[in-house]
Amino acid sequence: MPELELTQPYTTLPRGGYLVETSAGYIQFGSPPETIKDTMFLPLGTPQIFVLPNKFFHTRKGITVAELEFPIYWNFFFRKKKTYIVCTREQRDQFTIVLKESLFGPDELDLSSEYVEGENAFGFPDMKAEIVHFMGGRGLDDHVRFVLFNEENQVRINNITISKNEDSFQLIDSKWERQTDVPGEIGFNIIYDTGARLPEPFEPPLLGITCLGPSTGFDPEENTSGFILWIDHQGIMVDPPVNSTEWLRQANVNPKHINSILLTHCHADHDAGTFQKILEEGKITIYTTETVIHSFIRKYNALTRIPAKELFTLFDFVPVVIGKSYYINGAEFRFNYALHSIPSLSFEFSFEDQSFIYSSDHLNDPEIFKDLYQKGILTDTRYIDLLDFPWHHKIIYHEAGPPPLHTRIDYLNTLPEHIQERVHVYHIPKKNFPDETKLTLCRFGIENTLYPEVTPPKMEGVFRLLDALNNVDIFREFPISKAKDFIQIVEEEHYPRGTRIIEKNTPGDKFFIIMSGNVKVAGMEEEGAPEENSYSKRYGSYEYFGEASLINDTPRSADVFAETDVVALTIDKPHFLNFIL
Repeated sequence: MPELELTQPYTTLPRGGYLVETSAGYIQFGSPPETIKDTMFLPLGTPQIFVLPNKFFHTRKGITVAELEFPIYWNFFFRKKKTYIVCTREQRDQFTIVLKESLFGPDELDLSSEYVEGENAFGFPDMKAEIVHFMGGRGLDDHVRFVLFNEENQVRINNITISKNEDSFQLIDSKWERQTDVPGEIGFNIIYDTGARLPEPFEPPLLGITCLGPSTGFDPEENTSGFILWIDHQGIMVDPPVNSTEWLRQANVNPKHINSILLTHCHADHDAGTFQKILEEGKITIYTTETVIHSFIRKYNALTRIPAKELFTLFDFVPVVIGKSYYINGAEFRFNYALHSIPSLSFEFSFEDQSFIYSSDHLNDPEIFKDLYQKGILTDTRYIDLLDFPWHHKIIYHEAGPPPLHTRIDYLNTLPEHIQERVHVYHIPKKNFPDETKLTLCRFGIENTLYPEVTPPKMEGVFRLLDALNNVDIFREFPISKAKDFIQIVEEEHYPRGTRIIEKNTPGDKFFIIMSGNVKVAGMEEEGAPEENSYSKRYGSYEYFGEASLINDTPRSADVFAETDVVALTIDKPHFLNFIL
C-alpha cells in the first residue's frame, strides 16, 4: 500500500475522514471503517485525538463514519496510550454504550437459557469471570477520555481550540499560529481488494468456502476477515466485512445467493458488515445467540438511534441454543462459545460425508486453559471442553493472532502434521504466517473458493427447485401445499449465450425463473413513451420474467436474450395461471 502523503491545510484520508497535523499531534475528524489502515504507519502513528462529526451514521449505506474501536485497540494495546474523543454530551452517552459492548461485552450476562441443560450443561462457562479476566482490571476510562464541547461549542486540548459549527469545524493551533477549517460532512470510501471478476456468473457449488478476507483490521495489505459457506448451492455469510455485497457484484456473484448470516460476536471487524447487510433490500436471516444479538442491537441502537424494536424488524432472527442442532441449507450446525474478551460463537457442521469447524475469535492454548482453571476462572467442564477442541473435522478454519485475545500461530504450528494438513488459518497478516508449516493460509477471492469433495444428497434436484420457489417473491407467501404442484409443473431449459429466449410482440406461452446465468431484457418501453426511448434491464439468478404477458393475455413487451449460458425453470401458461390462483 502506498504511503499516505499529508497535505495542507488538512489531508482527506483514502477511506474517508480528515487528518490535521497540529502541535498536539494528528487530529482526525470522522473515522469511517478501517481508516486506521490509512494512518497506522504515518510518522506520528495513529491519531490519539478524534473529533466526532455531527452526523456519524449513514443509514442509507449502513456505514458509521465514527468507527473508533480499532484506533482505540491500537492505541491502547500496541502504543500503551489513551484515545481522546471530542464530542457532545449526547454523543458521549451513545459511544459509551458502543464501546462498553465492544470492549467488555454486556453488563448483564445470563447464559442459562442458551444451553439445552442450562447451568448444568457440560461446558457451561462462567462468562462474566472470563470477561473480567480479559479486562485485566481496566475500565473504559483506561482506554478513552471524552472531551466535551462546551456551551459555546468549543473544546480546548493543550494549545488546540476546536469549534463546532453547523456544517464545519474550525481548529486553531495557538502554538503553530495556524487556523484550519475542516468540513463537517464526512465522506467514506470503502477500500478492499476485489480479486478477479469471473467471466461467467458464479454458480454456487454443493459445498464451498469463499474467503472474503484473510487478515485483521490492522493489516493495510489484506481484506479484513470474513467468509461465505456455500452449502447446497446457497450462501451463508460468516461475519461479513463492510461492503461485501458490492464485492459480490463486482466479482460476478449474485447477492441473492446469500440467504443467511452467522454473527459470531460484536467487534467492529465482525459486525459492521452484518449491520450493513440487514439495511439492504430484502430480509436476511441471522443465526446467533440471544446474548450476541442483544449486544448487537444495543450497539447499533446507540450508533443509529433507530429504536431497538424497529431494528429487530429488519431481519429474521433464529436464536441458537448450545447443545441443539440447527439445519441450515441442509447441513447440521452446532454452536459453542469460544474463549474471547466478549461472548464469541464458534460452530461446526456436517453435510453428507463432509464436516467443518470454525473456531471464531478464540484463545486456543492448553497452557493458558490450565492457568485460568487453576485461578478459578474456568469451570471444571468448561476447562475440559476447551481442551477437547474438535480437531477431528475434515475442514478446520482456525483464527490466529497475538494473545491474549487470539491463538498464537506458533501453537497451531506445533499440532501433529495430520491435523495441520486440515487447518486453514485466517485473521492473520501474510507476513506473520510461517514458511515451514503444513498449515494453509486462507486466500481471498471468489477465484480461490475451496471446493471440498462431497457426496450429493439424494434429493439434490428437488432441493434446488424448492430454493427457487422460496426465492421468487410472488410465490413466497404461498402455502406449503403448493410446493408439490410446483415441483410437478416446472421444466428445466438451457439457453446458450446469445439465444433469443423471448421475441417481442409474440404471444406469451411460458413463465421463466433464472437458475444460473444472466439475461438481457431489451426494447422495454415506458408507458406512453415513444419506441425510440426504450430501455433494457438485466436479470440474474432467482429473478423471473414473462408473467405479465400470461396474466394479462397480451403479447410479449420486450425481447429477452441470454447474455451468458442460461439455465431456467419454465412453467407453461395453463399451469402457471392455475398455480397462481
